[in-house]
Amino acid sequence: MSIGNMDDLPDNLLCQILSNLSTKEAAVTSLLSKRWRHLFALVPNLDFESFSPQHTDHTSFIDFVDRVLKLRGKDHVNKFSLKCGDGFEDEDVYPWISNVLRHGVSDLSLHVSSSLVYWLPSKVFVSKTLVRLKIGPEDGPKVKLRNVYLPRLRTLILDSVVFVEGEIGSAKLLSGCPVLEELSLGNLEWGYWGSCYVASKILKRLTLCCAHCDDNPKSVSFDTPNVVYFKYSDNIAKKYPKLNFDSLVEASIDIRMTNDQKANVRYVSNDDEEREMVGNGTELLMGICNVKTLYLSYDTLETLNFCCEAIPVLRNLTHLTIESNQEVGWESLPQLLKNCPNLETLVFQGLTHKATSSRPSLTHCPVKFLKILKFGEAGDDDDVDMAMEIVMINHFLQKMLNLERLIVYYNTSIEDDLVEVSSQLQMLPAAASSKCKIQVISDSLGLSVTLPISL
Repeated sequence: MSIGNMDDLPDNLLCQILSNLSTKEAAVTSLLSKRWRHLFALVPNLDFESFSPQHTDHTSFIDFVDRVLKLRGKDHVNKFSLKCGDGFEDEDVYPWISNVLRHGVSDLSLHVSSSLVYWLPSKVFVSKTLVRLKIGPEDGPKVKLRNVYLPRLRTLILDSVVFVEGEIGSAKLLSGCPVLEELSLGNLEWGYWGSCYVASKILKRLTLCCAHCDDNPKSVSFDTPNVVYFKYSDNIAKKYPKLNFDSLVEASIDIRMTNDQKANVRYVSNDDEEREMVGNGTELLMGICNVKTLYLSYDTLETLNFCCEAIPVLRNLTHLTIESNQEVGWESLPQLLKNCPNLETLVFQGLTHKATSSRPSLTHCPVKFLKILKFGEAGDDDDVDMAMEIVMINHFLQKMLNLERLIVYYNTSIEDDLVEVSSQLQMLPAAASSKCKIQVISDSLGLSVTLPISL
C-alpha cells in the first residue's frame, strides 16, 4: 500500500496500525506529511526507553516524552511503558506517571533507575482503571501504602519494591485488589518482613522470590486454594503454619539454607553431634502435595537432605525436573522418587553432583521418559566429567524398568563430538526396558541422532 492510499484511511485506523510499533518507531512517520506530524502521539500504547540511540542525552528524551503527552491532550492511554536509567530527577518522572493515570491507563510498566526515590505517585495504588501493573526490575522504590484500591487490577508484578510496613503492607495490598489473579513479588527482603502470610481466594498464579540474606523467615503461610502455578524462592522458613494449594498444577521450588548453615552441613564431620534442623521442608512439600509438574533447584535438594523429616507421597506428580550441582549430593533423591508413584517424566538439568555412598534406587521407578539437559557442561575436566555422566546414564538404563525414551541434550557445536557420545551410549549394555529408545540432540548443530532400540 502506498502512502497516498494510506492517507485515505481514517485517523483511528492509522493509529491502530502505528500501535504495532514502538513510540520511537512511530515518531519517524511524523516526517511523511503534515497530516502525519502529530498522528504518532495519538496511538493508545506508549513505549518510552531512554536507552534508545535516538536519545543521546537526557534533555532530548525528557522533551520527547513531554511533547508526546502534551499532544495527546485528554485522549485515553491504554498502555504506558517507561524505562529510564540514571541521570533523571524525580520531578521528571513523577508528572509522566501522574498524567497517564489521569487519562485512564490500564497497563502500566515502570523500570526506573534506583537513584530516584520519590518518583512513584501514591495514586498508582488507587487507580480505578489499572488492569496490569509492573514495577521493576532492579532496585525498586520504598513504598508506604496509605490506601490501596485497585478494583480492576488482575496482574501485579513488583520486583525489588520495598514495603515499609512489611507483612502489613502486603496484606493491605492484597485486600485492595479484589479481582487479582496473578501476583509476582521479586527480590523481597526479610529485613522488612520477618514473616509472610498470603491469603487470596482469587489468585491463580503466585510468584514469591526473596533476596538472598543471612536470616530464615520466622513463618510463611499461603492460603491460596485456587492457585494453579506457584513459584517460590526463599531461605527455608522456621515453620509453615498454613499451606492451602488445593488447585495446584505446577510449582517451581527453590528453598535454601543460609550460607552459614550450608557451610555447617557441608563441611562439618559426620562424627559431630547431631545438628538441629533450621526448618522442616516436610511441611512445605505436604502443602504442595497435589502438584502435577514440579521443578526443584539444587538448593532445594540440599535443603531436603538436611532439613526434612520425611518426604510425603506426591501421588499426582507426573513431571519432575531436578537441577544438579557438583557441591550438592543426591541423598534425598531416592526417597523422593520412591514417593512419586505416578511419575512419568523425569528431567535432570545436569548430572554432576557431590558423590554419595549410594546411587538412587530406581528399580521400582515408574518413569517412562527421561531427559538429560546440559550434558557435558559440568566442570573443567570435560573428559572425566563426561565419563561420569555416561556411567550415570548407564545406571538409569539398567534400573528403570519402564523407560520408553531417553533424550540426551548435548549442546556441542562439533559434529564429531556428537558422534562420539552417541557411539559411547551405543556401546553400553542393553537397557533393562526393551522398549527404550535413545536420542542425542544438539541444538547448536541442529542435529539429532537416534540409536537402535537394542543397545
